[in-house]
Amino acid sequence: MGAEVGAIMAQMIANAVKASGTLVRVEPEEFAKLLARVEGPLVIYTQGGVISTNHQYLISYKGFAFYTKSDEEIPLPRNAEVVIADKIWIPG
Repeated sequence: MGAEVGAIMAQMIANAVKASGTLVRVEPEEFAKLLARVEGPLVIYTQGGVISTNHQYLISYKGFAFYTKSDEEIPLPRNAEVVIADKIWIPG
């Protein structure tokens, strides 16, 4: 039965990746550079962490979704539209 559960979980993760498109994880510094390139970015943001707080961000740029997690807040452009999410779930 354990193998069946593993196979089901693997399929669920594969389906989530297909549904979310291409997701690229980048370092916070690279994310900040991307923010500077996007005019009027839509930023999905949430705070996470159990022991210590982290800041999680997601933006779309040229058909890709970019995600980062940072210990420090990343300054957002004034023209950014920010959506506060309860949680950002990243497959895999």
